[in-house]
Amino acid sequence: MHMADALVAPAVAGVMYACSAATAVCSVKKSELEKEPWKMPVMGVLGAFVFATQMINFTIPGTGASGHLCGGMLLTAVLGPYAAFLSMIGVLLIQCLLFADGGLLALGCNIWNMAFYGCFVGYFLIWRPIVKNGFSRAKIITASILGSVISLQLGAFSVTLETVISGITELPFSLFASTMQPIHLAIGFVEGLITAMVLLFVYEARPQILQGMEEMPLKQGGGRCSFRKVMIIFGMIALLTGGIFSLFASSHPDGLEWSIEKITGVPEVESVEGSVYTDAEHIQETTAVLADYGFRGKDSSFGTSFSGIAGSLAVLGICLAACFGFRYLGRKKKQHEQIG
Repeated sequence: MHMADALVAPAVAGVMYACSAATAVCSVKKSELEKEPWKMPVMGVLGAFVFATQMINFTIPGTGASGHLCGGMLLTAVLGPYAAFLSMIGVLLIQCLLFADGGLLALGCNIWNMAFYGCFVGYFLIWRPIVKNGFSRAKIITASILGSVISLQLGAFSVTLETVISGITELPFSLFASTMQPIHLAIGFVEGLITAMVLLFVYEARPQILQGMEEMPLKQGGGRCSFRKVMIIFGMIALLTGGIFSLFASSHPDGLEWSIEKITGVPEVESVEGSVYTDAEHIQETTAVLADYGFRGKDSSFGTSFSGIAGSLAVLGICLAACFGFRYLGRKKKQHEQIG
């Protein structure tokens, strides 16, 4: 569901950048990494895991379309909405700059559509109300599926609104919406099942990590694995998924491309002329050394595997660097307030 620049007008892109940036600033202030330092490695490792799983497009039977995990619901169930949103920004930023997955001008839209709803709507309206009176496998499965379906429906509808309001394509609102919503309903359901399986593993292995288990100290027993072992498992899965399993991803267009193709006959709209679009494209061409998840000018499985591993490590690095930076700035601010 990564939007291309050709779908978005500069004014709409600017508004969505502002909305996403404001939410990011709020998230930095409320993530409380000072009080919960264990979230820092989790943000990096699970961010890498989400990046790797997004490389695996799964086919939606009978449609000719594919989908992939967004990951917001998964991250928010473990990290809470604020830290999860920051991790998703790391994933989407690496995808955009290193792999040219989603337009640079449309990055604010993609952050809002793919991260905001899963992290905030998924947490405050779905996860927290369902698990507040206690955990069970049924509750985790229900929250995972509901959260994934609802957040993806909202994200797909936002894509439609942003595209139609931009007014630079000939995609009619009613037809675009009626095509986008059903296919993303199916994608959201599959994502919910995947999310449920992952969270059930966490529930069995180290339940203290899940949001809503704050009363159980992280070092306390009760799970089958140590915190460190769970992180190692997720890290290994991320590398295996990005390096090997990504080779078996579906070749069908994703839900957005499929919807556009159903209406226009082609999976992508034509590029838009203008200095803003040209500048954004030029920047992305410079930074995207692994565009389309491979080596430039070469179509090889090694390029895909290398991209999966390199991208996972890049997300891990940017999330950890951001975490330490936020924590350092937080300490400096507190010291300054104490002195003042």
